Order: sequence, then structure tokens, then C-alpha cells
Amino acid sequence: MTIRIASMVAVSVACVCVAPFIGESLDGDEARFILVSLRIPRVVLAILVGGTLGLVGACYQTVLANPLATPSTVGTTGGATLGALIAIMSGASSPVSGVPLTTLAAFAGALFVTMIITSIASTGRARTADILLAGIAISLALAAASTGFQFFSDNRDLAAGVRWSLGDLSQIDYDELFILLPFLVPTALILLYQTRALEALVTGEQRAHSQGVDVGYVRSLTLGIGALGVGACVALCGPIAFVGLIVPHLVRLSMGASRRILLPMSFVFGAAFLALCDAVARVSAPHSELPVGVVTAAIGAPALTWLVVRSSRAVN
Repeated sequence: MTIRIASMVAVSVACVCVAPFIGESLDGDEARFILVSLRIPRVVLAILVGGTLGLVGACYQTVLANPLATPSTVGTTGGATLGALIAIMSGASSPVSGVPLTTLAAFAGALFVTMIITSIASTGRARTADILLAGIAISLALAAASTGFQFFSDNRDLAAGVRWSLGDLSQIDYDELFILLPFLVPTALILLYQTRALEALVTGEQRAHSQGVDVGYVRSLTLGIGALGVGACVALCGPIAFVGLIVPHLVRLSMGASRRILLPMSFVFGAAFLALCDAVARVSAPHSELPVGVVTAAIGAPALTWLVVRSSRAVN
């Protein structure tokens, strides 16, 4: 297992290191500027966002005891998306205390929805299936609201909103990375610190209680901190589909279900996965580039279908 973990980490690091150089060959001062000022910030952003989404997805699947639980299915991503779209399409651009208003709006949306889900979870009476169903219902309502808001926007705002809603890492510089770090680093550290409690939850809530785990607190903390990280990611680069869903499944398939391995490796593999997807998005279309969310969806949808088919065959 140790060799397998080391191999996966080495492959992930290699993917991240290669990602900035995929595409046109780099040479000369202009190429050096492109590499240092444009591509490297994108790769760093992909590491932070991909790792965060992978880790949050693994944690959500654990606390909700459902392999389909992700920030998207519990409404966190939908709330952040609606908040950010409202800010973008209303033309609100003035920062508040140095933080872009789009970021604040995304946080507000993500935290509002997550507070609803967390309040349901903290009662202790709701089953995990009920929590997930409530999240799915809220996600569908938020998606309808986002579509309706775009319908009443003018063409210019609509184009900006649609591109952003597909997930995009292209308009990022070092200043925006520094804005993101204070949110994503605490998110990752706090979630990783909950590894022992999340490992206990896998055995069931009653056994976790017998081991001294406050299930309601751990569930509320995980959902709330996950909303903080997801809200930051969505605010900066839009909703990116399937990373939080497919990455934990791939790690679990290749390395087992132990949360001591699953959580950190979901961060590592999520970072490498999104960095490579962004590189593919950058070079796949001539004279243009695809939003990275299109690439992750194109890879994630068939991968998820394959996992479902594989699981059903294993059961039979």
C-alpha cells in the first residue's frame, strides 16, 4: 500500500509539473512571460481548487453516508453559483475591504444553503438520506432560479454569466490566488483534522458515539467548512462539475476506503486531475480555449457511468 501511495503521489506531482508546458513550445522572453505570468498561476489555482473540491467531496460522502453526496448535490455549489451570478449580472464590481463582491456573494449563497442543510443535520432526527434529498431539492430550486435570472439579463451580462457558470481558470493572476489562500488552506486543514472522527462515522453513528465522536458537531462542522472552501472556489472560477464526485471514487477504487488515505489522496489526485483538465481545455480548441468545466464534465460523466456499471456487476 505504501508503494501504491508513493506511486500515486509521484504521478500526481508529475502531472502538475507537466501541465504548464502542455501546448505550444515555450522559448524566448515572451514565452517566459506566458509561462510565469499566465500558466503557472493557472496551475496553482487548479491545484488549490481541484484539491479542495476532491477533499470536500470525500468528506461529504462520508458524513452523509452516500457515494453521490457532493457540494453540488447538497446545494452548496448551487447557492454559491446563484449568489455569484447575481453579483456578475447586476454589474456589481466594487470590492469590499479588498475582497471582490462576487466572492462575497458566492460565500453568502453557499453559507445560506449550507446553514439550512446543517440545521437539518444538527437536529439529530433527520436521516442521512433525508439530508441528501433536501440538498438535492434545494439544488434543483437554485438551478431554476439561476436560469431564470440569466433569462432576464441583457446579452453582455448573459455571455459573461454563461462562461463563468461553465467553470473557467483563465482570468487568474497572483493577486487573486492570495485572496483564495486564506479560505482554502484552513478548509483543508480543518477537514483533514477530522479524519479520525470521519473514520469512526464509517462504522455507523451509534458506534461513532460509543467512541466519543459528537456526530452532530462533526457533521455540521464538515458541511459548514466545506461550504467555505466551495464558496471560495465557485466565486473565483465558477462551478466545476464532477471533481468532488469522481475523484473520491477513483481514489477509493485504487487505494481502498480508509479515510486516513482517502482524504489526503483525494486532495492530491483532485489537484492533479484539474490541472490536467485545464491543460486539455487550453489546447483542445484552435484559436480559443474551452472552459475547464466542460472538460471535467466530459471526463467525469462517462467515468461515473463506468463506476456505476462496475459496482452493479460486483453486487450481482
